[in-house]
Amino acid sequence: MNKKPIIISGISVLVIIIIVFLWYLIGLGAVSKKNIEEKIIEIEDGMSRPEIVTVLKENNLIKNELVAKIYIKLNNINGLQAGKYKLNTSMGVKEILETMREGKVYDESVKITFIEGKNMRYFASKIAESTNNTEDDVFNLLKDKDYINSLIEKYWFLTSDIQNENIYYPLEGYLYPDTYAFENKDVTVKEIFNIILNKTDKVLSQYKDQIQNSKYSIHELLIIGSIVELEGKSFEDRRGIAKVIMDRLEKRMSIGSDVTTYYAVKVEMSERNLTKEEIRTYNPYNTRGPNMSGKLPVGPIGAVSEDAIKAVLNPSEDDYLYFVADSNGKIYFTKNYNEHKKVINSLRQQGLWYEYDS
Repeated sequence: MNKKPIIISGISVLVIIIIVFLWYLIGLGAVSKKNIEEKIIEIEDGMSRPEIVTVLKENNLIKNELVAKIYIKLNNINGLQAGKYKLNTSMGVKEILETMREGKVYDESVKITFIEGKNMRYFASKIAESTNNTEDDVFNLLKDKDYINSLIEKYWFLTSDIQNENIYYPLEGYLYPDTYAFENKDVTVKEIFNIILNKTDKVLSQYKDQIQNSKYSIHELLIIGSIVELEGKSFEDRRGIAKVIMDRLEKRMSIGSDVTTYYAVKVEMSERNLTKEEIRTYNPYNTRGPNMSGKLPVGPIGAVSEDAIKAVLNPSEDDYLYFVADSNGKIYFTKNYNEHKKVINSLRQQGLWYEYDS
């Protein structure tokens, strides 16, 4: 018997098996490890496994549709979950299917954290940084009088006070500082403001009776709250500062708060010290300037936390008229100007006093 044809036939079968095996392995591999492309695909509820494979092929995420189907069949791959997935061409079939089986869906949502005490320029920069909006988009919307009027009609805490022509940004102080989640980067500034103002409404509504029974308007309370937010750290310090501000207003004294002057000249406190000229120049925000005796700034100077709101609604019962913070943020309360000057002199001697540029 001639064994030669049998050997040749055996070799041929082996070669075919090897070729098929290599074809299978190559088909399971990544489309490209060099020119990597990211794709966001959506697997809908009720899609069959073959339909899912077709979606992957149409998006150039797998090399061979048949190989993927064979792999799923041989390995009994089940439980592929619906949802959006962020995949790329460097992933092999096994990795892609495992991602879907574990339900590692792609979350397009955007989270933005707005910090208390920060002003509208900061809010605009955070929005521009995290979404497809620019800072100008924010500022231009704030200049839209029809839009602002629509908000005044919608929210009980927004009044015509925010329409004062001297106010830099109408919604300053009314955007509650917190972490917010938005659907994706395409969220509009209007949508962002709407979500934040709804949170402001929720926070302020807890104190609505107190606010409406106060001798101060909601606008005035938030102005005081914005100063308190920046001037004091602890709740008790903030209560004390709120009382000082209120007592000075009643006595027709200037509030004399540095943080209002920084806001007036649009300089961040971390940037530099103020100049004497900046301090002495009139501005409806600058409570250290002329013609500001017994007056609050024209509007809030930053985002107000609930802690600051509570402090303003529940000021201390002390009769201090002065307060000063050292360079470490510690607050010193005094009852008269002589005591106040003594504290300042002591802080200077200890190197804990801010010196102003000439």
